Amino acid sequence: MFHLRSLLLGVSAAALLSGAALAKDDITVALQLEPPHLDPTSAAAGAIDSVLYSNVFEGLTRFDSNGGIISGLAARWDISADGCDYTFHLQSGVTFHDGTTMDAEDVKFSLDRARADDSVNAQKGLFENIDTVTIVDPQTITVRLKKPDGNFLFNMAWGDAVIVAVESIGEIKQKPIGTGAFKFDNWTQGDKIELSRNPDYWGTPAALDNVTFKFISDPTAAFASLMAEDVDYFNGFPAPENLPQFEADDRFQVLVGSSEGETILSMNNKQAPFDNKLVRAAVAHAIDRQAIIDGAMFGYGTPIGAHFAPHNPAYVDQTGLSNFDPEKSKALLAEAGFPDGFETTLDLPPPSYARRGGEIIAAQLAEVRITAKINNVEWAQWLETVFRGKNFGLSIVSHTEPMDIGIYANPDYYFQYDNPEFQELMTTLTATSDPATRTKLMGDAQKIIAEDYVNGYLFQLAALGVAKAGLQGLWVNAPTQATDLTGVSWSE
Repeated sequence: MFHLRSLLLGVSAAALLSGAALAKDDITVALQLEPPHLDPTSAAAGAIDSVLYSNVFEGLTRFDSNGGIISGLAARWDISADGCDYTFHLQSGVTFHDGTTMDAEDVKFSLDRARADDSVNAQKGLFENIDTVTIVDPQTITVRLKKPDGNFLFNMAWGDAVIVAVESIGEIKQKPIGTGAFKFDNWTQGDKIELSRNPDYWGTPAALDNVTFKFISDPTAAFASLMAEDVDYFNGFPAPENLPQFEADDRFQVLVGSSEGETILSMNNKQAPFDNKLVRAAVAHAIDRQAIIDGAMFGYGTPIGAHFAPHNPAYVDQTGLSNFDPEKSKALLAEAGFPDGFETTLDLPPPSYARRGGEIIAAQLAEVRITAKINNVEWAQWLETVFRGKNFGLSIVSHTEPMDIGIYANPDYYFQYDNPEFQELMTTLTATSDPATRTKLMGDAQKIIAEDYVNGYLFQLAALGVAKAGLQGLWVNAPTQATDLTGVSWSE
C-alpha cells in the first residue's frame, strides 16, 4: 500500500511539474549589474534602464529593437514650421501602476523636473534646449525649444526622459511606479527584482505574467546558472569564452548583436599628468586594442578610435590616429617630461570587459613604464568616486547611451574635457537638420576628440545574450541599455 501511494504521489507530482512546464508564462532574466536604485531620471547607471526601460517606465517616444524612434506615451506629434514647437498628442486611457491617470500634467512635471536648476538628471543636456512646456489640454502638450533640434524626438526616447508622476516621486528610488506593461513588485537587494504583468496596460499587453531579474556578477556563476537552467535568459552575458558551448547545445540560443557601448579607457583630463595632451597620446599609443578584444572579450568587439559606434552611418574610422606603437608612446612620455614614466590609478567596475580588460591594459602600460595601480570597485562606488567625485586617474567603462558624443561638450562630465571649439560644434550640430551637414559635423566631432586623445578608445561592445531555445521576441541588438520584455513570449 505504501509503495502504491508513493507511486501515485510520484505520478501526481510529475503531472504537476509537467503542467508547470507547459504554463510558460514566467521568465527569469540574469544581468551582471544590479541597479543602485530604481529612478532612471536621477542616475547615470545604465543598470537601472536594463531592468525598467519600457518594461516599467515609458517616455513620449521610445527606441525599437533596431534603434528607430517610435511612439510611446505620445501617440503622435506635430512640429511647427520653424522646428521649435513640438505638440504631443498623448495616448488615451493611460494610468500609472497605482491607478492614477497619466496626462499632460505628468509630462510637464517630468520635463520641468529634468531641466530644473536643481535637477540631478544624469543627462540634463537632453533638456537644456527646452524653453517652455505648455499644457494645451489633458491629452495635449506643447514643448517649445529655444532653437530647432533634429535630435529632440531621439532625446525623448532615452531612459532619462521617462514620464513620472508627482504623487509617487518621493519613493521612486525604491518603489518605481510607471505606466509600462509590467509593474514593480519587489526588490530583494543583492539578489533580485520582481515584476508582474500590468493588467490595465494601455497598449498591447505583455505575454509574460511574471518577470524575475537576478543579478549575477561573476562570469563563472553566470555560466553555471545557465547550464543548470536556473535562468532563462542572460542579457549581457559576461563570459564570451563559453559561447561556443551554448551554440553547440540545442537547449540554448546565442544572440550576438551590436550595441551602443563605446568601451573606453577614461582619462581625467583635469588631473595631472592627464591634463597634458602628450601624456594622453602616449597612453593611447601604448594600447593594443586587438589584444584587449581577444584577451578580454574572446574576439567579440570592434576597434574604435573615437567615441562613436561603427554601425552608425556617420562613423569615421579614427583608429589610425592612436595605433599601437610603444616606441612612439615612450617618445611622447619623454617629450612630456616623463622619461621614466609615472604612477597612476586604474579604477575598474565589475563588468568583465573592465576587470579583464584592465589587467591587460595595466600590463601594456607597464611596457612603456606607466604603472597603473588597479583598484577594483563595485558599481555604486564607481558612480560615487569616479563619475560624481571625479576622483580617479584612469578607468574603464562602456558608454551604452545611444549617440552620446555630446557628452564631450560638457566640461563637468567625469573625464572633464573642456574644449570650446568642440562645444561650439555640438551647438551647431544640434541646430542643424540637413542630413548631409549633420553627417559632416559628426565626422568633425569624432576627429577633434581623436586628435585631442581625450580618452583611450578601445572597442565597441558586442551585445551578447544567451537564452533558452523557446524564448522569442528578445532584442538581438542593444540600441539602448534595456531588457525590453514587452514583446517576449515562450513558443508553443
